[in-house]
Amino acid sequence: MTQTPIPFWFLRGGTSRGPYFRREDLPEDLDVLAKVLCQVVGAGNPRNIDGLGGGVAVTTKTAMLSRSAEPGIDVDYFFAQVAVEEALVDYGPTCGNILVGVGPAAIEMGLVAARDGVTPVRIRAVNTGATVEALVQTPGGQVEYRGDVQLDGVPGTAAPVGLNFLDVVGSKTGEMFPTGNRIDVIDGVEVTCIDVAMPMMIARAADFRITGRETVEELDANRPLFERMEAVRLKAGALMGMGDVTKSVTPKIGLIAPPAGANAQFAARYFMPWTTHPTLAVTGSQCLASCALMPGTVAEGVAKPIPPSPARVVIEHPMGEMEVTLTYGDGPSFQSAGLIRTARLIARGEVMVDPALLGG
Repeated sequence: MTQTPIPFWFLRGGTSRGPYFRREDLPEDLDVLAKVLCQVVGAGNPRNIDGLGGGVAVTTKTAMLSRSAEPGIDVDYFFAQVAVEEALVDYGPTCGNILVGVGPAAIEMGLVAARDGVTPVRIRAVNTGATVEALVQTPGGQVEYRGDVQLDGVPGTAAPVGLNFLDVVGSKTGEMFPTGNRIDVIDGVEVTCIDVAMPMMIARAADFRITGRETVEELDANRPLFERMEAVRLKAGALMGMGDVTKSVTPKIGLIAPPAGANAQFAARYFMPWTTHPTLAVTGSQCLASCALMPGTVAEGVAKPIPPSPARVVIEHPMGEMEVTLTYGDGPSFQSAGLIRTARLIARGEVMVDPALLGG
């Protein structure tokens, strides 16, 4: 055989998609693994023409699952963000949208036994250590993908997947505000460096001379904006104790603005960080909502006040809205965040890789 087959399940999770693997089917060595994942996705070409990727960062993501040895945890979820135009893999962050597909994928792979009705799947995000409980619809002991939940940025409707995020404060840095400040001034711009589910650098859109209501196409065409944001992001990463983040996708960037409609607390544009997210990342939505919850951040005076706990926080994004439920105590002190998303199994089979990448 001139190529080596690797079993995979291809799912849409939230507004992202990619191949899901059993971790045991892939190389343990992370450098070797990176080469395999780059070939799987087709990294190094803007169209990912020689792989499964879709030419944008939300379609060059991969998930690797295994049974967990941690007490009370069902599945370990190891995430890898593969670059589009460069043969590069980042194991630093996690991805909340791809996480939406972890529960259904774990059941499809036989890693978790389905119940009749709803199957809870306790997930450990290996990259960050966060714990998440997914509630998967499984009538008759089978994953149900059909349903009536509509997700902005995804056509049609699908069955709900409930997610409750626990232990997400300080996901990467160990602190909600890793610089020790709720506002830092970098290159003359006020930013909040915050780490809830995803380390982020959040600023007011107006301070980067945009409205915060631009389309993805308008933002991606604004290269001076990206140059200015990246210069600030690199300094923010150092201040957050993350070192040189030149080749890392974290901290992500969020720019916030007052909402256009009456339903939302604020509007946001989320950057990955070198392109604009078409909607909003699940992890990023929690971080943004937490920023709006905490007084003294850049969100103060921009976002509408957060309702009493458990608070329904609605965030406007380029293709609609995303809702996050925040549970918090006095202070306020963040406790957990929950969302309802959807997933769908698109394909399953074997993806072919060069055996030389595997050592033979």
